[in-house]
Amino acid sequence: MKLSNFITAFFFKTIAFLSIFWGSMSYAKTINNEDPNQIINEMCNEISLVYQGHFSTLNFHKNELAKINLLLKVEKVREKKIDFLIRKDELQELISQEKDEIDNEISKIRYIKGLQIIKILYEKILGLDHHFASVRTFSEISKIANPNQYPEFEKVKDLIKNKQDKKVGFDLTKILGTNTLASVINTFTGMIVSNLSKQEKETELLKVDCIIDFTLRMQNDLNTIYFETAFLQKSNETVKSDLENLFRDYTKPIGYEKSLKDCREGDDWTEVKDKLETFITTIAKSDDLKKRKLQIEVEFPIDRLIQFIGTYNNFISSGEQFYQKFKIILNSYENEKQCESKLPIEYAKLKSDIGVAIEKFNIAYKPVEINGTKMKEILYGINEFQ
Repeated sequence: MKLSNFITAFFFKTIAFLSIFWGSMSYAKTINNEDPNQIINEMCNEISLVYQGHFSTLNFHKNELAKINLLLKVEKVREKKIDFLIRKDELQELISQEKDEIDNEISKIRYIKGLQIIKILYEKILGLDHHFASVRTFSEISKIANPNQYPEFEKVKDLIKNKQDKKVGFDLTKILGTNTLASVINTFTGMIVSNLSKQEKETELLKVDCIIDFTLRMQNDLNTIYFETAFLQKSNETVKSDLENLFRDYTKPIGYEKSLKDCREGDDWTEVKDKLETFITTIAKSDDLKKRKLQIEVEFPIDRLIQFIGTYNNFISSGEQFYQKFKIILNSYENEKQCESKLPIEYAKLKSDIGVAIEKFNIAYKPVEINGTKMKEILYGINEFQ
């Protein structure tokens, strides 16, 4: 090998080694990174460094092999031909060893980065679970859609009940009494036949006109928000279950048996990495057939991670669209300005929560960006150096 080639190969191999070494040393720190896109960028950069570190050596061996093949075609002297064949075998072995090193280093990088992504996405999914639960149970959305839950409306109902003619009045059943439409109709009917004067009726009606208007117009829309948020929460539980199953399959080949939940609660990520180190050592010591089998066992879960990222991205995009829809619904109440002082504070709070949720979907829970080039590197560990 020429001195220049040796120096170049040594330089890139040193850079690649240091990158992997410091990546391993800082594993406990970097795994707390909250942006999966940054993890993917780090992975792509580290894979590039691996290829750069081996490129010159691998290229040198391939060039030497090509020269040997040419010499074998024209060489007539038997002894020299044998020497060339021996050298050819040596070069092929060196190339094979170099490629094995590349595969092992890249498998390790892809696996660790994939594990980091799993951890980050799990935290995001748990955060979404808490978010959906808090919005869905926030003062019980159904309450602000029912006039019977408003003290002002109850006071008017009691007044009318006391003032109405007992002979023509009637009481609704407990079930119908909580029904929005039935309760409003009964209140208006009772007001008409009550002993209240015209002015008193107008005064009492002004106290609840906004409440009645808001609840009648918005009840179906508010219930839509309630049930669709419940649907999102159920979908999030499915996504969480899928990720937990993925982690189980992801760590099974390396001999780690704890669940994702237990690993997170016990902060056991370093143990997973130690299991990986042992597994990589086992691969390196195995024969070619077993080596390939072990590599497939650790690569297949990484492929499944890509599929899960697609599921996660679709869920996040869908969730953001749902909340944009909720925002439109809540802003659709046409008498909001006239009734602003009489509307429940829960309504304003819900609008605020929806706005915060949309921002979170765009920032905290945003989809993982994987273009064609990054997809190749994640799936196959290849780039322009290969």
